[in-house]
Amino acid sequence: MASFPGGSAWAMAKDIAEGYVLCTERTFQRFATSELDQLAFEIDRMQRDVRGNQPPLDDLPAIQLRNRKLQRLTGAISMLRAYQQRMRRGKPAGPSSGGGQG
Repeated sequence: MASFPGGSAWAMAKDIAEGYVLCTERTFQRFATSELDQLAFEIDRMQRDVRGNQPPLDDLPAIQLRNRKLQRLTGAISMLRAYQQRMRRGKPAGPSSGGGQG
């Protein structure tokens, strides 16, 4: 079991949104299943918070910042869900085990 960067799942979700933490499958490998569920919940919550903050339509930098945050969170949650699904099937992440040269 590992602890979350920043101390909590909410802090990690915030860091993902801000771009301080880049998510890959390797990011999720050190967490237990319950911690991954907690992180998914906090990323979903952070997405709702970001979507709820509507900047004025004439403030383009704020709109771009909001869209970048949403893009980071959406990518992280989709990668996390795919990783969780693969773990439930019992296939750990790593090099491809099939196809290619044999």
